[in-house]
Amino acid sequence: MSAIHFFEKGQGQPIVLIHGFCEIGEMWRDFAEALSTDFRVICPDLPGCGSTPIASDSIQMEEVAVLFEEWMEENNIHNPIVIGHSLGGYVMLALLELMGNKLKAVGLFHSSALADDEEKKGMRDRTVIFLKKHGVNTFVTSFVPPLFPEERREELSDEITQAIAQAKNCSLEGLIAFTKAMRDRKDRLEVLENFSGLKLVIAGTEDGAVKIDTSRKHKSAVTDYFELEHTGHVGMIERKEETLKIVREFCEKVSRSET
Repeated sequence: MSAIHFFEKGQGQPIVLIHGFCEIGEMWRDFAEALSTDFRVICPDLPGCGSTPIASDSIQMEEVAVLFEEWMEENNIHNPIVIGHSLGGYVMLALLELMGNKLKAVGLFHSSALADDEEKKGMRDRTVIFLKKHGVNTFVTSFVPPLFPEERREELSDEITQAIAQAKNCSLEGLIAFTKAMRDRKDRLEVLENFSGLKLVIAGTEDGAVKIDTSRKHKSAVTDYFELEHTGHVGMIERKEETLKIVREFCEKVSRSET
């Protein structure tokens, strides 16, 4: 049996929402509640995050994809719409490469199909060093607030506090493992381009983690592309109603399609 922990709500067309780095499945709770009126929404914890264990501080995206394929089979999650936030998008792309048209539709939420450039790889290496020296709590307390636009941090202070609290449920091994996995992941833009199902990208113009110029390189590869003005890296929190509407309408479109 798979060790992947998850919660689910609702019935119907399955939607798998995969959280990002320094996040847990619980971050999708409001989305799951809202979408569960029409869909079966499943929100897993990645290995080393929340209640899903991880065996070491090393893992590859391809290994996570295999774990997720097994987990979906065990839990009768067939032809799902899979949407990933940030790191969750990288996992989705590895899953897409593995499963192809066994996925019904896919989405990148503040994420990218491109590999890290050398500058970003260097930043990942420094993150591993920082994590090993200072631990989870110190790291997430400094990492999470800059994901939000500076001018909205006071307004969103309660949401930032909650995000930090959730991030503290990630293990040191999990954060190190996924930092290295993000650094080492391969370019999967062609995988995304070749997928025949509907494809969604949601990007933030003020996103410091996935720059808007990077997101715009995906326009020709997807069927549905949205930019959120004055939005950082966590649009599902910063622009909850707007992004929920985008995701719902995309999923409804998928359900109406024959792909």
